[in-house]
Amino acid sequence: MMESLGDILRRSALGSTRGDGAQAPHDTEEAQEAGVAQCSLCRGTGWVSRRVAVTHPDFGQVFPCRCREQELRERSIDHLHRYSNLGPLKRMTFDSIELSDGSPDQGSQPGLTEAIEAGRAFAEEPQGWLVLTGPSGSGKTHLAAAIANRCIDNGRTLFFTHVSDLLDHLRATFSPDSAVSYDDIFQQIRDVPILVLDDLGHQGSATWAQEKLFQVINHRFNAELPTIVTLRGKLSQLDEGMRSRLSSNRLSRIYSLGSDTDSSFHDFGGLTTETRNRLTFENFDTTGMNAGPYQRESLKAFKTAAQNYSADPDGWLLLLGPNGCGKTHLAVAIVNERLAKGQGAIFAFVPALLDHLRAAFAPDSRITYDERFEAIKLSPFLVLDDLGAQSSTPWAEEKLLQLIVHRHNGRLPTVITANEDVFSLPVTSRLSDNQVVQKIRINAPDYRFGQGRERPKGRSGRS
Repeated sequence: MMESLGDILRRSALGSTRGDGAQAPHDTEEAQEAGVAQCSLCRGTGWVSRRVAVTHPDFGQVFPCRCREQELRERSIDHLHRYSNLGPLKRMTFDSIELSDGSPDQGSQPGLTEAIEAGRAFAEEPQGWLVLTGPSGSGKTHLAAAIANRCIDNGRTLFFTHVSDLLDHLRATFSPDSAVSYDDIFQQIRDVPILVLDDLGHQGSATWAQEKLFQVINHRFNAELPTIVTLRGKLSQLDEGMRSRLSSNRLSRIYSLGSDTDSSFHDFGGLTTETRNRLTFENFDTTGMNAGPYQRESLKAFKTAAQNYSADPDGWLLLLGPNGCGKTHLAVAIVNERLAKGQGAIFAFVPALLDHLRAAFAPDSRITYDERFEAIKLSPFLVLDDLGAQSSTPWAEEKLLQLIVHRHNGRLPTVITANEDVFSLPVTSRLSDNQVVQKIRINAPDYRFGQGRERPKGRSGRS
């Protein structure tokens, strides 16, 4: 029969004391020589017994003395930290967040003050879900770690994991030499009293990964287990199942940190800085090239629609017309307006974009296909230039459909240039949705005909 912890501790205590409860002489002498003050209650043993009747359940049991409570608490917290998987994030606190921007003025980080207060309340009484959204560097992970550390200080058990790392650990359990089973890890994540999922939404688009994450989220949602989720970007980038649970009015509190804008610019297709600087609204000629009165009015309306969209991008803008009528010029002009405001964008010439995605499968590629495709799919602003000019292969059609369906479902700001042939593609139904897509048709002569204007490299036949 296994000996209980209480029996072991009691025997240890009795072995170091005399029958009258006084400390054994050699222990007393060692303590005196070391100059250590003895506790008047336990006489240096660290344990005490209670004076209760023989029939009381506590009779004969030993309990930690008050002098050891702090030591035991520190040991307990250390154990909780090891279990939590926080690692170097154990140094993150609420105080370090408040000073992280170099200024005590938290107003410089939109949403941070409210999120910190909500985090403090959650740490003291973990209930429901706390969802933190925002761009990289907005303090989401820092705040989530600070909440986790405060929970641990309060003696609560939790587990902190980066979503991509979690999926890697789950995959590793399928290895024959894995020391732990898949079921053990998966159950621990599902049922841990408090779970922190860091960087949800950037785990790749593999069906298996999405399924496993949904199982975790759905289980904890139904059980109403306290959960903290950080998300780089907006909830709209998630699939409907995850989004509905994370945005539940009954269970979740959502805080957006920092600005939703990303000031970076990425180009797929050779749009040089010189060309981009030239293609502005100011340089767009509404008189056209030998254009008639109706065509000039069309160009003016075309430009006005693009300017209005650039001021407040909502949904999609589909620019339709023949080659050379100015579609690409206005699409680039919209990008320039965003960059001038410190807002980011991705500009992609569709055939070149597909080439970049194919190249990501190469063994020496510095970025994986999933990483590249996710970055484009979730971009806060995307231009798809010359949709329909790509080679019509099953793979190309599938990738474009995935990209367009995701951005359509999330109403993510997107500008598409194309000619009328685009409506023969599998994405026709999405492009025809008047609730999301604003279609602008233009009928004007080719600006470049006879002008000898430089075309962006690698973009023959574009407008």
